Amino acid sequence: MIGRLAPPWDRLLLDARLATLRDDLGAYGVIEDGALAWKDGLIAFAGPRGELPGEPAALAARVESAEGRWITPGLVDCHTHLVFAGDRAQEFERRLQGASYEQIAREGGGILSTVRATRQASEEELLAASLPRARALRADGVTTLEIKSGYGLDFDSERKMLRVARRVGEELGLTVRTTFLAAHALPPEFAGRPDDYIAAACGWLPRLHAEGLVDAVDAFCEGIGFTPAQTRRMFQAARALGLPVKLHADQLSNLGGAALAAEFGGLSADHIEWTDEAAVRAMAAAGTVAVLLPGAFHVLRETKLPPLAELRAHAVPMAVATDLNPGTSPLQSLRLAMSLACTHFRLTPEEALRGATVHAARALGLHDRGRLLPGQRADVVQWEVAHPAELAYWLGGDRVHSVHVAGRRVD
Repeated sequence: MIGRLAPPWDRLLLDARLATLRDDLGAYGVIEDGALAWKDGLIAFAGPRGELPGEPAALAARVESAEGRWITPGLVDCHTHLVFAGDRAQEFERRLQGASYEQIAREGGGILSTVRATRQASEEELLAASLPRARALRADGVTTLEIKSGYGLDFDSERKMLRVARRVGEELGLTVRTTFLAAHALPPEFAGRPDDYIAAACGWLPRLHAEGLVDAVDAFCEGIGFTPAQTRRMFQAARALGLPVKLHADQLSNLGGAALAAEFGGLSADHIEWTDEAAVRAMAAAGTVAVLLPGAFHVLRETKLPPLAELRAHAVPMAVATDLNPGTSPLQSLRLAMSLACTHFRLTPEEALRGATVHAARALGLHDRGRLLPGQRADVVQWEVAHPAELAYWLGGDRVHSVHVAGRRVD
């Protein structure tokens, strides 16, 4: 790797302040008066300018000044439902008038209302509806994101969603990881037959995987979703194909979802407001990341906090994501998710930034990004801020100067 990344480099940035997120450099892994270089899409140098191995002009084809701007790894949004048609603004209004999420779902609203709209949309219409949401995330510093299916709930519609998710990445120059979430809700044609539906969804998975459309498998393990036994069947189907799993776990009640995700070596357990300490210990042993989703917590006006003290005590990595979806988290800013995680969950701004970079990447099974280190992907963002804490401090506003994915500017 050293030889491959030796000078001459493709690009060298000087006069930079680096928040490398290295663990050996203190808060944020700060390097003042830093330099950052990349070659062939990978970081070749990230350190003090005084440690450059020669004169800048001789080291890179292109040398520029960052003019004192802060540079961080590209942000990673590791839990989104970004591909969908329609919206659920009227349900938002009903919840404010006293209706519960569960009540709306049982009346045929909730996820199923988005399913109807998504099924009716053509692939091109679905892409056109989804691209602005992805652009908003990219404009906020996101270079990698996950997109779930789960608003199709039949083979053709799930396939359509996953195809659109792939196209979003291609159109915008972002890394998109796709997650098969057919076990999201019970479609009307399977009313009263959840076991039959799970059997059908397990049958779709090998076909979609063979087309290169699935990177991971998820389920909604909840009283208004699917039971642990049904979730286990879906996870077994994923394991048979060598696919990693993750889980919407313990959001509204404790059905043992986080522990089940850990049992299967899951990449992540997400939401986890009702997860107990025994499950946290299981997550720690399995290396399962806790994905905190403060957007849904905020919109649903929840009061049950995730087990934050236990997660810290057992050193479970905590990621932060938008949970961008039309019903419970219409949140199109990962920085705002970071801010909400600080406000609602009392994360520090540094924990929130690590949660939206290195820990979020790990929640997607990606270990080649999330820090500014030689050999990592050159996914980098230059920010117009005076300190990295501002990334979680400001509620909105344009703070991005530039976004690079694998060394290529995409904003």
